[in-house]
Amino acid sequence: MSDRQSPSRWEACYDRVIADLLGERCSSGHWEGALSSSALSTATAITALAILDRSGHQTDSHRLQQAGLEWLASHVNQDGGWGDTPESVSNISTTTLVWAAFAALKATDSYPAIMHGAEAWITKQTQDLSPHQLAQAISARYGKDRTFSVPILAMCAIAGRLGQGKGAWDTIANLPFELAALPPAFYSALKLPVVSYALPALIAIGQVKHHHAPSSNPLLRLLREACRIPTLKRLKAIQPKSGGFLEATPLTSFVVMSLAASDQAHHPVAQDGARFLKASVREDGSWPIDTHLATWVSSLAIHGMGGEGCKRMGRSARDGLCQWYLDQQYLQTHPYTQAKPGGWAWTPLSGGVPDADDTPGALIALHQLTEDPASLAPRAELGVRWLLELQNRDGGMPTFCRGWGHLPFDRSSADITAHVMRAWQLWRPHLGEDTVLAMNRATQRALTYLYRTQNQDGSWDPLWFGNQHLKDENNPLYGTAKVVEGCLSVVANPLADPAMLRAIDWLLAQQNDDGGWGATRGLPNTIEESSLALSSLAQSMKAMSREIPRELEERLKASLQRGADWLCERIENQAYRKHAPIGFYFAKLWYHECLYPMVYTAAAMRALHAVQPTFETS
Repeated sequence: MSDRQSPSRWEACYDRVIADLLGERCSSGHWEGALSSSALSTATAITALAILDRSGHQTDSHRLQQAGLEWLASHVNQDGGWGDTPESVSNISTTTLVWAAFAALKATDSYPAIMHGAEAWITKQTQDLSPHQLAQAISARYGKDRTFSVPILAMCAIAGRLGQGKGAWDTIANLPFELAALPPAFYSALKLPVVSYALPALIAIGQVKHHHAPSSNPLLRLLREACRIPTLKRLKAIQPKSGGFLEATPLTSFVVMSLAASDQAHHPVAQDGARFLKASVREDGSWPIDTHLATWVSSLAIHGMGGEGCKRMGRSARDGLCQWYLDQQYLQTHPYTQAKPGGWAWTPLSGGVPDADDTPGALIALHQLTEDPASLAPRAELGVRWLLELQNRDGGMPTFCRGWGHLPFDRSSADITAHVMRAWQLWRPHLGEDTVLAMNRATQRALTYLYRTQNQDGSWDPLWFGNQHLKDENNPLYGTAKVVEGCLSVVANPLADPAMLRAIDWLLAQQNDDGGWGATRGLPNTIEESSLALSSLAQSMKAMSREIPRELEERLKASLQRGADWLCERIENQAYRKHAPIGFYFAKLWYHECLYPMVYTAAAMRALHAVQPTFETS
């Protein structure tokens, strides 16, 4: 073994990453991170503020709007389009929204070259700029899910990009906002055309379409008119204190501009939404897609460091973080999704909503932070029970709400299901007998779901992460690594599990010749994906221990050595902090997070540290 591949080098890199990660904590002791600036968010935010101004309700945001235009103009891609992040390839949704924003702010004549480039890019995707072709191209990106396609087209109509008068709304589907007047218990049975988190868009965009192009059916027209005030009351009831729905700039912007364009600019929802937008702009004139993911990235950081790494923080800091997590657990029914008490959101801010990825993340973090897990058992059991009740009939875990339907974020997903299994297993020794029995049944159903959804090549598809270099924007590397990690927590003997062996073989086969990984073999390496692969493979090797066949052991060792060498080189020159846009936000909206490469690297080096003795004795 060469000096560059020696375990002592791994040890030094492991220590360095933990030190770097601890240094990233904010003053209150947790991690906050920073989301990428977003052309899509910036375009929607400045449009919402401009439409409010146009309606006569001055926002005193002219400077912000102009700064947003300048940021967009300076971040156009060479092909004339825009991607969701400055590192993203151009896509039809973001480019169309930016094109509409310049029209909404009446700035097209000030940026003729940029507008010409944007229109040329859109035309390559749609044949022409007609409303029909635009609607067809944007709808094709999202399929049956209207959560994002309808808001994009609505903004184009509001900005004047689809023509004038009632005809501008012809290509925009009706959203049945009147259904929001019914009790929330009916939503799952109604099979709404949007996902559960998009209720604000359903109400606001449904109303703006009704305002400009009411139904030709007189009874439906009267019904919708009668439901305007009740549904606006519902909208106000679910708006958080910050004013930002889900702390998300695009969703809040769509609501604000729709209300302003339907003579509701004076409404408190629009005014509070504008307050949120003005407060969340960055110094460079851009907006992120969300305020921050502090709870989520803190959970990832704690998991990455592990129990031993967390001890480096000191007892007082760990106790403070424990309390920080306990303070975030929802102990009352959530007004937005009607979620029962027990879950955690991705952020401690008021716009967060409990979900099935952040809840296991918080449960795992609490277990790693405390020296006495039994002392937190009542709160952990509440979280475990919350997850048990969320499990779908197919055995998998949705993101927000059980039984809403089969649209993204409401249907089951492999990565979230595997994450939940890890949390259940970790807390098993500390929970009541009834909960453990229920968890046993749920775990078996979850495993059955995972086995059933494994791809023929041995991989799994995730929900919340993708890779822009793949045609379908999927990320099987992320999905497979996360499922392997989750299954290792419950599968007693990975060598006797064909699904696990196929997944491990798939991960080994995706490694590029230089030692790194992308979403699949041949794609550009990223720190995030390389770290995820290394972590899951090292954990697999440790789980198989001395029973591992020699041929598989040698393949794993060779892969881990090459991957560790690739990663260590980047840790030593600090290039491991370079982030990639692999994250999916709502509705295929790309982002990168500055802490992702660090937290995944920490997890990889911790896993390598655990198998280090195997290499030292070889």
